[in-house]
Amino acid sequence: MALSFDLNSKSIYVIQELVYYNNSQDTLKNIILNDWNNAYSSKNTPLAERFSDEFYRTFHHANSQDYGATFITNLSDQNGEKLNWSRPLEHPDLVNLSLNKPLNPGEKVEIHLSYNIKIPNDKFTGYGFSDLGEINLKNWYLTPARFENHQFVTYSNLNLDDCANAISDYEIEIRVPAHYNIKTDLDFVTKHSEATYYTDIYEGKSRMGFTLFISKKTKFQTYSDSSLNILSSIENKRVNEIQKAILIDQIMQFTKEKLGNYPFKNITVSQTDYNRNPFYGLNQLPSFLRPFTDEFVFEITFLKTFLNNYLTTTLQIDQRKDTWVVDALQIYLIMEYIDLYHPDQKMMGKLSNFFLTKNYKLARLKFNEQFSYYYMLMARKNLDQPLNESKDNLIKFNEQIASKYRAGLSLEYLNEYLGKEIVANSISQFYQLNLKQLTTADDFENILKNNSAKNIDWFFDTVINSREIIDYKFTDLQRNSTKDSVSFKVKSKTNTYVPVPVYGVKKNEILFKKWIEPNVTTIDTTYNFARNGANKIVLNYENEVPEYNLRNNWKSLRGFKLSNKPVKFTFGKDLEDPNYNQILFMPTIGYNYYDGFSPGLRFNNRTILNKPFTYDINPAYSIKAQTFSGSGNLTYNANYRNSRLYNAKYWISGSYFHYIEDATYLKINPSVFLSIREKDFRDNQKQHILIRQTIVNREKSALVTDNSNPNYSVFNARYYHTKTEIAQHLNIVPEIQFSKDFGKFATEIEYRKLFQNKRQLNLRLYFGTFIYNHTDTDYFSFAVDRPTDYLFDYGYYGRSESTGFFSQQFIMAEGGFKSKLNTPYANQWISSLNASYAIWNWIELYTDFGLMKNRSVKTQFMYDNGIRLNLVPDYFELYFPISSNLGWEISQPHYYEKIRFVVTFSPKTLTNLFTRKWF
Repeated sequence: MALSFDLNSKSIYVIQELVYYNNSQDTLKNIILNDWNNAYSSKNTPLAERFSDEFYRTFHHANSQDYGATFITNLSDQNGEKLNWSRPLEHPDLVNLSLNKPLNPGEKVEIHLSYNIKIPNDKFTGYGFSDLGEINLKNWYLTPARFENHQFVTYSNLNLDDCANAISDYEIEIRVPAHYNIKTDLDFVTKHSEATYYTDIYEGKSRMGFTLFISKKTKFQTYSDSSLNILSSIENKRVNEIQKAILIDQIMQFTKEKLGNYPFKNITVSQTDYNRNPFYGLNQLPSFLRPFTDEFVFEITFLKTFLNNYLTTTLQIDQRKDTWVVDALQIYLIMEYIDLYHPDQKMMGKLSNFFLTKNYKLARLKFNEQFSYYYMLMARKNLDQPLNESKDNLIKFNEQIASKYRAGLSLEYLNEYLGKEIVANSISQFYQLNLKQLTTADDFENILKNNSAKNIDWFFDTVINSREIIDYKFTDLQRNSTKDSVSFKVKSKTNTYVPVPVYGVKKNEILFKKWIEPNVTTIDTTYNFARNGANKIVLNYENEVPEYNLRNNWKSLRGFKLSNKPVKFTFGKDLEDPNYNQILFMPTIGYNYYDGFSPGLRFNNRTILNKPFTYDINPAYSIKAQTFSGSGNLTYNANYRNSRLYNAKYWISGSYFHYIEDATYLKINPSVFLSIREKDFRDNQKQHILIRQTIVNREKSALVTDNSNPNYSVFNARYYHTKTEIAQHLNIVPEIQFSKDFGKFATEIEYRKLFQNKRQLNLRLYFGTFIYNHTDTDYFSFAVDRPTDYLFDYGYYGRSESTGFFSQQFIMAEGGFKSKLNTPYANQWISSLNASYAIWNWIELYTDFGLMKNRSVKTQFMYDNGIRLNLVPDYFELYFPISSNLGWEISQPHYYEKIRFVVTFSPKTLTNLFTRKWF
């Protein structure tokens, strides 16, 4: 393969001779070539759809010169005859090459290719050209796909680093300008220099691919021992080269001992590789707040990246289908490394010893214990997935964090259960097998089973191949009359049976540990253990088993009943501590025009992990009104593991604030919220059902002329059907409302489309009608531009204001008009269409059309239009009216009073902008 770089046009001209050996038992009529660079060619490829699905805006908002593509100019055989080729309809990043004659087993065919590579911008994935003129390439050239089970593996590029290439020998000629450097993990052969260019020749045997870095000034340093050269660009200017060399040598020797020798001469460990799969939580903080030493940050950064590259370049496994094996080995080895070299390291580093944090469960957590909590974060949300799930089907948080960590934890669990280095030896055997042949997860399973004297079918059936959760508790605990032994039964709350350790503990010292193996045939078994002086007996004390709930795992032996857990007050947030009843507290500050600033103190039991029952009480004091106010809720959260109805929340909430200067309201809201998902967890289509009763008691106000309905109760049922991503969004919400005096039906439909030219169209259709209406005021009527919010759902800062700054607050609801028209309410029915279109970045044109009907009045047509500054959607927006039924508004007096604004201080709204791509 000869490569000639044109760095001005960011392209590569490739002349390639491909010799394909058919080492299968099948006769081949065609060959599939991976062409993953072509995944960057348009906004309609599987890669582009993946970006849209994960709310990654950069690709769809990029300029055309930032995209990549592959332009094939020649495909012929050794006789110069043209070969027919095509791109499969669903895989534009593959090439289906038809052979002129069948290729029998044991035969070979020579193929000649010429093509141009347009390199994509590295801002999409980290691979490509950078704005600094550097080029970082991986899986960019045409190469045969993996062939197994009588067919080629046809995977599209989904930004998962799991290209299924066939094992190949490489000989590469690379021609670049003389002032550029080349770095690659292939073996250097020779150099040919010209006046302004030079050509390096590299080779590699039995490889699945190679990496290539081109830059004016290389960031790579080489670290070597007798058998391996490590080319590293991991950045950390605070660690000197001697320290780096010592740490890298330590990591290299550890890896060789655990796995075996690396089969190639060179391995690259780049900053790009680490940035794509960082150690989350390690260095997300700025350096002056970082809880770890610079040496430790560099060490773990390098360790994670080195292990990943060591494994992915040598394991001849399908790294999309069997990704759990690679993940398990990587995280297991990281845990082993930490136990060996940093056994006392805490998750929060030096912050664990800080006097303000040392009493937190989070601060006492050992470094390796954090892996369990990242997995449990998803399990408690009912979003965890089986470890054997294909990588492309995993939710992003699972793919990059939770499933990886659970895989490593599971292997460590098996290691604790089997003992005697069985897992360690099995890993080494599996690694050696990969140096000889293609492998699968079944090979790893067979090696583990052959090396184990115990039956470990449960490990694969339950821990790896299912999403069953594990949750044990003690039953029938008895302290025997001799006080020297204890008897008990163990119950599985989820009917999932796997081995679990039982500990005897006294003053945090482990006095004994024994494994028991409950199963469906021994659920009534009574276990008898010698106490050995223990005053507490605990299941899974060191959390070896990936268990769902640890709060029910211990019993006191000081009496016949479990002693009450002490109450622990904690400031802010903390992890769940099974030994305490935790009450978390946090100062709060709220604001509305009538209460003014309302400082308060929030009490709750919402630890970082979700739990079934939570409470949240937030008493406050309204400075302006000089009265007490506040809010609170009690919630029961039920997960359904094997149903499309995956979550139900039952709660009752209440709030007490002023709705005008001289009057307060009390709202009580019992509710049920049901969440339904598709079988594919990655599908962004969601359905929700809300059923609630809103009870409102309002004090009468001297400032309100209509006090005819101060107290009321409204039944409300809504159905949400949402399908959302960057390129397209659809949301349909029909609802009904019933009370003594009125009944309503309404439907809201939102649609958003991002076009190829980066322009975005937003449409919203609203229709609402009264089923019956016995009221004689507009308090419950449909609003054209500013709902009265009689259900007290919206975050109004001045909900009763009809003039002044706070009356200009805009909330998209009901009619959704931005201009304040002369007839603001409809007591029969209303329909409206709200539209906006982006003309440049965050500047949009908007227009609203609608019809409304009031009793004894003809149907009225209404319209308005103007400019929208969509600075942060749903968070900070401005609307500037131009014209409406009121006329040419932009030329009318006091125009500044017509400008509408959206300002949201809700942390939850802002958080959703960043978390939706993960979950």
